[in-house]
Amino acid sequence: MKVVYKVNDSIEASELSDVFKKAGLKRPVHDLPRLEKMIQQADLLLTARVEGQVIGVARAITDFHYCCYLSDLAVNKDYQSMGVGKELIRILQEEIGDDVSLLLLSSQEAMTYYPKIGFTKVDNGFVIPRKNSF
Repeated sequence: MKVVYKVNDSIEASELSDVFKKAGLKRPVHDLPRLEKMIQQADLLLTARVEGQVIGVARAITDFHYCCYLSDLAVNKDYQSMGVGKELIRILQEEIGDDVSLLLLSSQEAMTYYPKIGFTKVDNGFVIPRKNSF
């Protein structure tokens, strides 16, 4: 199986929805106009494809000089534990460089995953949650 990784690949909202569903991520998967805006407004969008099908996505917002927020890391469950997420993170770090910190909010299910690929847990964060859920 050959996985093809691309930076700022063109992706349809339906493809993003599909990978979110197959990864088990809670996202607005039925709101394709919202997903399209999420794609358009991302500073970096990395894809992992097998035979043209999107099996993984990393979507990030960054200033490219100080910080980068990884808003989505999704890998189809059929391809998890094969290093796809780790490679998407490696490519993302290559794109942002060593002077930029990479941060994210993790789902409870992924709390043990991120330390395995180099993230450090922090306790000094805050959030104002969205008012409208999906």
